[in-house]
Amino acid sequence: WNGKKNLKIFLKYYKSKPVISFINRISRPGLRCYRKKNSLPKILGGLGIVIVSTSCGLMTDKKARIIGVGGELICSVQ
Repeated sequence: WNGKKNLKIFLKYYKSKPVISFINRISRPGLRCYRKKNSLPKILGGLGIVIVSTSCGLMTDKKARIIGVGGELICSVQ
C-alpha cells in the first residue's frame, strides 16, 4: 500500500469483448479544462460518459446537467 490511495476497476465484458473501449484523460496538470453547465460535451451522442469534478463532488456529465453545475472535465469513457 505504501500510504498511497488505490482505485480498483472491474472490467465488464459482453460477448467476450470489453464494454469500455477507450478512456481519454481530458484535464492534465499543465492544462486544466473547465466547462459551464451548458457546454458539457456529449461523448458518442450520449452513449459515452464524461467524469466531471464539481463543487458537489465527482459525477457524470448527465448528472451534472440534471443538477445544473459545471466543473473540471476529468476524463471521457467510451
